Amino acid sequence: MTEPRLKAPLISPSSLKLPDYKNSVKLKYVKLGYHYLMTHGMFLFLSPLVVLFAAQISTFSLQDLYDLWDNLQYNLISVVLCSTLLVFVSTIYYVTRPRPVYLVDFSCYKPDEAQRFSKKMFMDQSRLIGAFTEENLEFQRKIVERSGLGDSTYLPEAITNVPPNPSMKEARKEAETVMYGAIDELFAKTSVKPKDIGILVVNCSLFNPTPSLSAMVINHYKLRGNIESYNLGGMGCSAGLISIDLAQKLLQVHPNSYALVISMENITLNWYFGNDRSKLVSNCLFRMGGAAILLSNKRSDRRRSKYQLVHAVRTHKGADDKCFACVTQEEDSDGNIGVSLSKELMAVAGDALKTNITTLGPLVLPMSEQLLFFATLVGRKLFKMKNVKPYIPNFKLAFEHFCIHAGGRAVLDELEKNLQLSDWHMEPSRMTLYRFGNTSSSSLWYELAYSEAKGRVKKGDRIWQIAFGSGFKCNSSVWKALRTVRATKGNNPWMDEIDQFPVDVPKVSAI
Repeated sequence: MTEPRLKAPLISPSSLKLPDYKNSVKLKYVKLGYHYLMTHGMFLFLSPLVVLFAAQISTFSLQDLYDLWDNLQYNLISVVLCSTLLVFVSTIYYVTRPRPVYLVDFSCYKPDEAQRFSKKMFMDQSRLIGAFTEENLEFQRKIVERSGLGDSTYLPEAITNVPPNPSMKEARKEAETVMYGAIDELFAKTSVKPKDIGILVVNCSLFNPTPSLSAMVINHYKLRGNIESYNLGGMGCSAGLISIDLAQKLLQVHPNSYALVISMENITLNWYFGNDRSKLVSNCLFRMGGAAILLSNKRSDRRRSKYQLVHAVRTHKGADDKCFACVTQEEDSDGNIGVSLSKELMAVAGDALKTNITTLGPLVLPMSEQLLFFATLVGRKLFKMKNVKPYIPNFKLAFEHFCIHAGGRAVLDELEKNLQLSDWHMEPSRMTLYRFGNTSSSSLWYELAYSEAKGRVKKGDRIWQIAFGSGFKCNSSVWKALRTVRATKGNNPWMDEIDQFPVDVPKVSAI
């Protein structure tokens, strides 16, 4: 069948300005050539010298070699002293260099099917509670529809019951279910025994009972008495990476140790039952979840580990009052406790991210990107060239995978734009938000599990984890894959349904 012919063009050729494809292609190859030259510049510079040296060596005769040996015999003492000094310096370097930290494996808790909570169930439950005005019920409906969450997220029984029954007992029950579920799976995957754990770090921002969550883990698994135990509270959604950084520092001073890191949030006692809209948003975003991560500094574990920790960069903007107050747990006028999110949150997060990547950039970016960034900075600051736009480094040259905290759709949209990432790079974060919701500090591990389930993580790949938290903080961790990761059913929360993803989640602006 032939295509129908149009009698007249729909758009006038004179009004349609097509891009200059020849120039764009030329610019693309110029950029590729520049990056290649800067990346391999040292090799290209040394190659002629190596050729000259090889040519010079090839002209050596047997007599020249005898003469060289005679000279070395006369300088035997110098050779021995130099060799001794070299061995001494090498030994000092080997003893004092930082111990490598390996991520042996991790597990993400997947709640039971009975705890699934769709968007319709959320709205029905909100109406049955009877605590919200009609205007705020409509407000929550709009937030939920635009949040990026799907219909298969999870909430604890204390919230889904009619009426809800939040209590300390129920909160402990949720914490035990999440923590023990993730830890049991992790021990099964790694074959590590509880008595082998030398360091324990647990983070949960809003639920801090006595005895602590870390004490609950020690009691349940009968961990050894000299364990280094820490319980982090009130540090927001970026506390997971703070826990990783703390465990890394502890592993530097405790040789041949395993560190168990547990990241989670507790929903039961932190559901808001008031009508302050700045606090209602958290009800629409936060869901049940948690992760357990096993770290090791044993060199024998390198072969079986998935990743090696390369960098951990932390940024804290708490000295600024605006940053400090943008996420606050407080009471409303009726005495209901909730987490208030400021309208300035996005601006504060952007500023914190800028500070964080300014520190991280020189550690991970290729020299080509660093030179472009430096040249732009000099032009704007030193020569007052205001017409020159700030250069945004291409972090895709430094990382193959991005795990951005799934705090909400607006956050992901903004970071995708600012970091100039593709839909493929953002897919793990968007699908985690859709499938599991905002699971606070553990969301980064659901995202990494997604990339593993898709079979995307290859040996040598670099992963950038970025998280934001109250205070205000922006933290980053950089990992390098030690092997190609192949996820299997039973040890990955995505494997039973990974073929259904990605799904289409339209991008819309936040309310």
